[in-house]
Amino acid sequence: MASFSNAETGNKPADPYTSKNIQDPSLKEKVEDLQGFVDKSKFCMMTTKTQDGLLASRCMALAAREDNGIDFIFHTNTESGKTDDLAQNPDINLAFLNNAGEWASISGVATIETDRARVEQFYSAGLKAWLGDLGDGVHDGGPKDPRIGLIKVKSKTAQYAISRRTAIGGAVEFAKGVVTGDAAQVNKLRHIEASEVDQWRGSSA
Repeated sequence: MASFSNAETGNKPADPYTSKNIQDPSLKEKVEDLQGFVDKSKFCMMTTKTQDGLLASRCMALAAREDNGIDFIFHTNTESGKTDDLAQNPDINLAFLNNAGEWASISGVATIETDRARVEQFYSAGLKAWLGDLGDGVHDGGPKDPRIGLIKVKSKTAQYAISRRTAIGGAVEFAKGVVTGDAAQVNKLRHIEASEVDQWRGSSA
């Protein structure tokens, strides 16, 4: 696999931020902290690949989590561009971010679900504001509106960074780093590998 480097730092880490902040706690802690951050954030940018081969992102609201909480459910208008994208290429990325700079990036594979029982299970009355009522007695934004579907994202890998300090503590650590040149230790930077995702999905933890 090709890589890129523009520096030679000898025996010192070229990316000291990662070295200072990377953590590998128990799988339970990694997943539960990710779930907590995702639930609190709620909104993410969902990135798909268009039929022209370009990347496209749009803001989506998380509807639910499934499969031991490691896979994600979103509502969709089945007639929208993102469903066209996913029908051609199901690879997807979810990017969550908050105003404190905490973030999560989840790589996965998406499926479009139109089973009415599933749609009604996750239906929210707020969807009507997005789909509207076309006045034909069918496309009314209600739970039986055939335009309403689900996007289920089956996670493959995840990485995220959440704060390990309070806002004040983080500011102090950052200021210290500016003065000393020592990389700031402010985040819990974590990776959840594909094998770990599969292990968690299949467990009853």
